[in-house]
Amino acid sequence: MTYELSETPEAEPGTASARPSRRLRWNKVPEVTAYFWIIKVLCTTVGETAADLLNEKAGLGLTGVSVLMSALLAVVLVVQFRTTAYRAGVYWLAVALISVVGTLISDNLTDNIGVPLETSTTVFALLLAVVFAVWYRRERTLSIHSIDTTSRESFYWLAVLFTFALGTAAGDLVSERMDLGYWLSAVLFALAIAAVAVAHFTLGLNAVWSFWIAYILTRPLGASIGDYLSQPTGDGGLGLGTVVTSALFLAVILGLVVYLAVTRKDVTEVPSAARQEI
Repeated sequence: MTYELSETPEAEPGTASARPSRRLRWNKVPEVTAYFWIIKVLCTTVGETAADLLNEKAGLGLTGVSVLMSALLAVVLVVQFRTTAYRAGVYWLAVALISVVGTLISDNLTDNIGVPLETSTTVFALLLAVVFAVWYRRERTLSIHSIDTTSRESFYWLAVLFTFALGTAAGDLVSERMDLGYWLSAVLFALAIAAVAVAHFTLGLNAVWSFWIAYILTRPLGASIGDYLSQPTGDGGLGLGTVVTSALFLAVILGLVVYLAVTRKDVTEVPSAARQEI
């Protein structure tokens, strides 16, 4: 999906969005193109298979793996925040790691603490709603085309984390309740994303909400694809295993990210006037 942008003047001094914050010339996230959605789904798939792989092979247990991956994510996010512009390698590494961490958060609640999927799905949905409400109250926009201050970037990554956790819990809830199997689950979520696109392009569904709904739905879509490829044939998968599946998708992600880093096809400059959509 790509979106039309409208320009609005900067907020008057004293308003919420005019609070002191580091404003950058360049947007800190990529332009939303086909490359964006392809890499996002691939990162989501890797998040599912890598979480399973680390949990099975690392010998650290679910909690130990969660702590390790959270520490790695924290380091990468520090680097991401310290950059003054969008850097494809750093940005997509953060997305891949946050995909793993989001999966592990949901898995910990379900497997270690015994929280029902209905409860975790509801809690993550409420937390995401709170993030969006505070973000909009402070910045007067939820647009990813204006992630050009440290405040907006903080809200953005917090929202991304909760979309992954919510997508994991909701995807597991749907797959368990409907018992569709991996392949049919992937088709279901793909159709849901297609419905959002149709609603946006033909029915006028708000661009910002279209983006975030689709962003959430790509999480269970990628997880279903990853499970279908990696799980044993007896369980409805292709039996490629988590190692092969993770390596395959990581190779494709690396190739696409290198291409974007060289061509800069997904880089957008922030104009002097703040660009906002709602």
